[in-house]
Amino acid sequence: MRIVLMGTPESAVPSLRRLLDDGHEIIAVWTQPDKPAGRGNKLHQSPVKEFALTHDLTVHQPARIKTEEAKALFASHNADAAIVVAYGKILPAEFLSAPQRGCVNVHFSLLPKYRGAAPVNWAIVNGEKETGVTTMKIVEELDAGPILLQHPTEIVDHETAPELLTRLAEIGAELLSETLRRLDNIQARPQRDEDATLAPILKREDGLIDWTMDAYAIERRVLGFQPWPNAHTSLRSQRLIIWNAAPEWIEQLVFPPGQIIEARGDRLIIACGDRTALRVSELQTEGGRRLSARDFLNGTHLKVGEVLGEG
Repeated sequence: MRIVLMGTPESAVPSLRRLLDDGHEIIAVWTQPDKPAGRGNKLHQSPVKEFALTHDLTVHQPARIKTEEAKALFASHNADAAIVVAYGKILPAEFLSAPQRGCVNVHFSLLPKYRGAAPVNWAIVNGEKETGVTTMKIVEELDAGPILLQHPTEIVDHETAPELLTRLAEIGAELLSETLRRLDNIQARPQRDEDATLAPILKREDGLIDWTMDAYAIERRVLGFQPWPNAHTSLRSQRLIIWNAAPEWIEQLVFPPGQIIEARGDRLIIACGDRTALRVSELQTEGGRRLSARDFLNGTHLKVGEVLGEG
């Protein structure tokens, strides 16, 4: 097929690679404009653009796609299909009708659950045991198009959002390959809107730890809010990111949520809600390096009784 691939992050690269391996003609790759990042705010290409350029593919990076110029450019490709994998923008109606066989989305959830920008993160945060990948025909309403194929997978204990997304990206590439191979014979099925749940775009404040939650809910936030906004709290008026932690059994004594109840060796234990506690094993102060609990305690000299999240 003559295909336009629309995608931006690393999670879209396996699908583009698989399209090439399957022998499809990639007539254009659309990705987000280069963005400043890191020290010096140097412009960085998206992972999809980097991959596309190494394979001599044509790349387009319009800042806006609802312009007449962008719509005309997209229509000029005369594509059989457009494949969208985490592109980062909602396509206008003119884009959806341009390819002869429509636009297919690879979405990292089992739709209709977790429609939206951050399905992997919210599935972990909400304690789902299973997620997966869906291929669907794109319609104007967000992530509401008819389902083509789905592939479920278990969420592994202690799996972070980046780790899960890496697995789902490979599953998605395989599912996309099967979808295009069977496209003429798949009976698309409509989604049940009444079963839909949302996975809204992440905000910095989503990562702020509420220590009145139980330790299991906080651990899910530590895992699910990576690589951003991260589960974070404050210590002595400084932002503190928790990178690795697990619930820890404690004697059934009542401590104020957020209070440090042990801080020695490699044991940094924080009281949480419902008489639970969280053992923190890796953390980072703002502007500092990620440290093990032992190294952090050696340098910071925390005191039992101090409370995180104050000030």
